[in-house]
Amino acid sequence: MSGKAFLAWDLGAESGRAMLGVLDSGKLEVSELHRFHHAPARFPAGYYWDLPSMWRNVLDGTAKAVAWAKTEGVELVSLGVDTWGVDFALLDAHGEVLGLPLAYRDPRHQAGMDHVLNTLGSTRLYQSTGIQPLPVNTLFQLVALRQRGSRLLELADRLLMMPDLFHYLLSGEEANEYTIASTSQMLDPTTRGWAADLLEKLEIPLGPLREIVPPGARLGTLAPSVREETGADGSLSVVAPASHDTASAVAAVPADPRASWAYLSSGTWSLLGVEITEPILTEAAASVAFTHEGGVDGTLRLLKNIAGLWLVQECRRQWERAGESHDYAQLTALAEAAEPLRMLVWPDHPRFLPPGDMPERIAAFARETGQPVPDTPGRFVRACLESLALTYRHRLSQLEDLLGRRIEVVHVVGGGGRNRLLNQMTADATGRRVVVGPQEATAIGNLLIQARAAGEVGSLADLRQIVARSTPLETYTPHPSPAWDDAFARFLALPRSRLP
Repeated sequence: MSGKAFLAWDLGAESGRAMLGVLDSGKLEVSELHRFHHAPARFPAGYYWDLPSMWRNVLDGTAKAVAWAKTEGVELVSLGVDTWGVDFALLDAHGEVLGLPLAYRDPRHQAGMDHVLNTLGSTRLYQSTGIQPLPVNTLFQLVALRQRGSRLLELADRLLMMPDLFHYLLSGEEANEYTIASTSQMLDPTTRGWAADLLEKLEIPLGPLREIVPPGARLGTLAPSVREETGADGSLSVVAPASHDTASAVAAVPADPRASWAYLSSGTWSLLGVEITEPILTEAAASVAFTHEGGVDGTLRLLKNIAGLWLVQECRRQWERAGESHDYAQLTALAEAAEPLRMLVWPDHPRFLPPGDMPERIAAFARETGQPVPDTPGRFVRACLESLALTYRHRLSQLEDLLGRRIEVVHVVGGGGRNRLLNQMTADATGRRVVVGPQEATAIGNLLIQARAAGEVGSLADLRQIVARSTPLETYTPHPSPAWDDAFARFLALPRSRLP
């Protein structure tokens, strides 16, 4: 086999995967080498990630990649890790991890958000960070830790976001990669550096924060202990990709640069946004709480975090706990057969954020708002999907108002693109052409940023051309109807709690 190989570790909130990419003659071939499932564990004190299990799987999957490269006679150039945003680990001065990393859905983080908003106000906080305030944000997690009287911040010598932690465990090198750091709500979107004044005001120590490095930074080679565990030699580099999974996914959007396009990274979370070069920190942007997260080549991703397929995932888990098992394809088929636009929810309502009995929460929301209560899995899932499509319509309209231009096409990337029913609903609800693919956008972006660091890819535009040549795309044409317009009016009238 010819070409050069790269290994992307794509660690999501439900599963982790080792994705191998071989770049040859301007095309990328991607295959999955290793997969594992994981979830935060609920301890008496709260929710934590099972770091030892995740690390064991990273070692095992890396060993598979090393063995594959030796068998095929292909050079394995580098590996890099991307993860979900906001979560982190604290380490002491000797590099020891101080306990298991907190999970972002821990309800205790809400107290940190309440304290910061009461102390600074939402306007000042937005002007300092350009980030949508959500209880999951790193800043609020740290403030909540301090409020609970935890000594972890006193003991911490360094703070590493989750992909930074895995890069450190792999290489022994410490750095905070730009895109993942930007999810923390602790960066200044104008300078792209740590928001020191804000952190000092909130008594968050600056000492544990490390140098911010750009996507594509070479961090070193594998540590000796990792080489022993995986069979790798000293030539395998560790490269920080766009370490926030959505940033890697957006890098892999095969968009026509001449078109007015938005991306929709669809998964547990949905992230709807555009690439910009300078932050939009206006009162209008603050009032709708659009967020600024880092992208490749110093870009910013102006976006809205949306609950995504989380509601469907939690419904499925609850039904499994009750002894009723359905895979996602079955649930989608049941939803397609259910009556359209019967009951709607506001997916971003805070009541739907924590894990738990999601069907009962949705049913309670229906009763409280005078809507028909779903009584079958198909009706529950259809309500979730239609409500999500209407959320996209709402947020897309807000985004266009901020930009002062119309979005012509929505590029859907990520695993949620497998849900063809949701894709068509999105086209119908928004009235926009929807282009789906690649579904493996995060892994592809991770791999090609590594290839770019190795000198195998030129500009970001060149990277996107490789994606377009390498992956099939699906297009969904909108079929708008008065029924969607009526449903949208009902949707906007639903209670939203404090969300803009």
